[in-house]
Amino acid sequence: MNGTSIGAPGSSRRYLHSLWLLSARDLRVRYATSWLGYLWSVLDPLLMTLIYWFVFTQVFQRTVGETPYIVFLITALLPWVWFNAAMTDFTKAFNRDSKLVRSTAIPRSIWVNRIVLSKGIEFLCSLPVLAAFAVFAGASVSWQLLWFPVAIALQVTLLVGLGLLVAPLCALYADLERTTRLILRVLFYASPIIYAGADLPGTFGQLAAANPLFGIFSLYRVAFFPNLWNSAEVVGAVLVSFAILALGILVFRRLEPAVLKEL
Repeated sequence: MNGTSIGAPGSSRRYLHSLWLLSARDLRVRYATSWLGYLWSVLDPLLMTLIYWFVFTQVFQRTVGETPYIVFLITALLPWVWFNAAMTDFTKAFNRDSKLVRSTAIPRSIWVNRIVLSKGIEFLCSLPVLAAFAVFAGASVSWQLLWFPVAIALQVTLLVGLGLLVAPLCALYADLERTTRLILRVLFYASPIIYAGADLPGTFGQLAAANPLFGIFSLYRVAFFPNLWNSAEVVGAVLVSFAILALGILVFRRLEPAVLKEL
């Protein structure tokens, strides 16, 4: 087996089993020496939510977002933390376990997918915090909560595609790790976290569909804010996410031999 593809059903089962073992290992390592454990997975988005809620509701007069604003914030901040953490880990996905990457007999895309899975599990474990805020703030839930799993699936698609692009490129070009972090800082404000796509004026609103996070975050939010549904953003998110996935697969296959030589 050359490690670049999955063939027989037995190989698929081995891949999935290995993916689960690696993801579970990541979670154990992350929390093994932590007293607070699970709380660390929700502390960052919780603190960010409280800061932005305080600034935009207690210090300044808010002109963006929806009410209750704290629920509006956390419905985007939780998936953003998943996105940001996964992208950060992609930059060192191969270098961190270079010996295993070189010697493994399973497709090396697993080093990307295990990051998506482990960070995704942390995201799912943080959802009770969203539920608690929704109850506390008196937010109503509509039938459009059914879009929530679609948002998760779409975010997984986007992250896998980006991981297949970022991981090999960062393994070959070390400077891209810092570049990725800078891009993430800009992307935070270029994504609908503290505001909604509808809050953007003119041309900026029209360009929103080019950022798949607009559509993805809208799918998370429509459960509480049905008026935020935007077909153009959702369609744009689907098209861009799958285009990035296709590009990621192509680039990963072409760069894999060079990455193995570099490691």
